Amino acid sequence: MLEFDLLRTFVAVADCGGFHRAAEQLHLTQSTVSQQIKRLELETRRPLFRRTTRTVALTDDGEMLLDDARRLLQLEEAARRRLNAPQLSGMVRLGAVEEVASGSLPPALGRFAKLHPNVKLEVQIGVSSELIGQLDAGRLDVVLAKRPIGTSRGRLAWREPLLWTAADAFELAPGAPLPLALYREHSVSREAALQALRTSDLSWEIVYTSPSLTGVRAAGLAGLAVTPLPVSAIVGGLRVLGAAEGLPRLPDLEFAIFERDRPMAAAAALAATLSTLAPVADHPARGAKKRS
Repeated sequence: MLEFDLLRTFVAVADCGGFHRAAEQLHLTQSTVSQQIKRLELETRRPLFRRTTRTVALTDDGEMLLDDARRLLQLEEAARRRLNAPQLSGMVRLGAVEEVASGSLPPALGRFAKLHPNVKLEVQIGVSSELIGQLDAGRLDVVLAKRPIGTSRGRLAWREPLLWTAADAFELAPGAPLPLALYREHSVSREAALQALRTSDLSWEIVYTSPSLTGVRAAGLAGLAVTPLPVSAIVGGLRVLGAAEGLPRLPDLEFAIFERDRPMAAAAALAATLSTLAPVADHPARGAKKRS
């Protein structure tokens, strides 16, 4: 077993280029530093430094040990910080949109629970506008949702393309209006799709609405309508439509983390964990086929 105190002294001598300056840095006597290096050389059974009256240089074995010693000390410091960190507790009420609920969210919650086992989580799945409204009303502590188009509120987590999708076998009848399956009112995806269509020459009609991702995606898979989906929500059985079908380009969606003013420590820790998330894709375009 290599002792961390000996490794710390070894790295200090290597970085300082000598025993005297290492002793000053470590607040030890020079003789103590020399004794610790001798002990480390005895433990490793390798000469780690070449010493002359003027210089101290690493041997080949010392060079090999140096990188490992740095990594070990970094791990030790990280473990020490985690163990010395105050234990968080309490209840955190999290709101999340369905697009992340079955993708990147569960692993993140698992990591958070391991780090903070005394924190209880209450999770609500919903539409972005409703979740943000509940945050503002004080009924949620943290929200992971789609940022309304044109706003900058919240901490950006990632951007993701919003794409028109339809069933593999879907065909639009000549001259017929484009049938749409959309979220109900106050949805970021719905508003982005309608705004894009209003600037185009297409005729269209909303034939199906649902309050959930599962609902609008089901309409697309059934061949009932075209529906806009973030790329991470596209599954096998759907293909991507675009300019070839005369459809306008859609903006990217921004997924962001929203917090209350002056959040409690547990809520802030959860928000920090969520800020490392990225969308989960099963395969390219989530199995979508781009029609040529």
